[in-house]
Amino acid sequence: MRYKEIVNITSGQRLGYVSDAEVELSSGTLKALIVPGPARFFGLFGREPDYLVPMDCVTRMGRDIILVEIQGDCRREKKNRRIYR
Repeated sequence: MRYKEIVNITSGQRLGYVSDAEVELSSGTLKALIVPGPARFFGLFGREPDYLVPMDCVTRMGRDIILVEIQGDCRREKKNRRIYR
C-alpha cells in the first residue's frame, strides 16, 4: 500500500502517496490511510498537515492507484491532520 497514489474522484485532486495507516489493534481493522501533506516552498519550510482518509471513503483500489470519494471541505484535527468526511 505504501507506493499507491490516492486520487479524489469528486474533485480530481491527487492527494499523494500512502505513507502510513491507522489500524484498530483490538479488532485488526484498517481505519484510515495517512498521506503526507504538500511541501511548503520547495520543502524549505516543512510540510503542511497530513491528510487522514477514512476507509469508508475508499471506492476502489487498483494496482497502483486508490480512488476515494470525498465530499465537502476538510477540517483539522488536534493531531495536526486533515480529516475528510
